[in-house]
Amino acid sequence: MAIFSSGGDSAHDPRERGPVRDNNLSIIAPGMRIAGDLTTDGVVKIEGTIKGSIRARQQILVAKGGTVEGDLYSREAIIGGKVLGGIYADERVEVQPGSTVNGDITAQRIVVQEGGEVNGHVRVGRPADSAPPRQEQRSTGAPIPPRQPVAPIGSSR
Repeated sequence: MAIFSSGGDSAHDPRERGPVRDNNLSIIAPGMRIAGDLTTDGVVKIEGTIKGSIRARQQILVAKGGTVEGDLYSREAIIGGKVLGGIYADERVEVQPGSTVNGDITAQRIVVQEGGEVNGHVRVGRPADSAPPRQEQRSTGAPIPPRQPVAPIGSSR
């Protein structure tokens, strides 16, 4: 299952898509559970639970009490709840007091406030450089396993 949210809307025909608005906001309310990936051109606020990856062009907000079991991809991510997965932000990630991230974080700027918890690697840099490799497909449809790093000469690996 995948959830898609467009940035535009039309008063006359809901199938028509207007220009993407920067203030487009989608909310996953408390008590709401989604199993599947979520994609939006704007901002998504999670107060409930999502089991799947989230891609938001602008911002991902995981509110206090919100839980995400999957990777987050956005320009900016603000974590006040719980994330079980990696966070890949083009610009900034903020981990607020009382929140937990169990996964790697990669962004240009990272703020972990006192009382925020990160269990994973933290990388300052471009997310494209460290995002998990996508599996290529063979002509049979079976995934090709990711390449394994080669040990340097003289290492005891």
